[in-house]
Amino acid sequence: QVQLVESGGGSAQAGGSLRLSCAASRNILRINAMGWHRQAPGKQRESIATITDGGGTNYADSVKGRFTISRDIAKNTVYLQMNSLKPEDTAVYYCNAAIRNGILASDYWGQGTQVTVSS
Repeated sequence: QVQLVESGGGSAQAGGSLRLSCAASRNILRINAMGWHRQAPGKQRESIATITDGGGTNYADSVKGRFTISRDIAKNTVYLQMNSLKPEDTAVYYCNAAIRNGILASDYWGQGTQVTVSS
């Protein structure tokens, strides 16, 4: 098992910045991939950014160039730096972790943190 705790959500003006943190309960190098998803009202949950145990990253087109996922291995923490925020970024943001075990892949989720961007 791995527990994930998000923090850093809140309100920002359009064009502003926020940094989200996701603290994991275990060594994140033992987690195959971690990432951030978001779910806006009336929308399905979507993947925003991922980082693998090897440090590779991927981003959704909607956030490329604005959001950056990074990690602090010593702190077992993954971050999402969000710059140039837009009202469309308003959503609940969830940290997730994926761990492969043979043919099985287990997913773990944080409780989510609200991000609200006003125009």
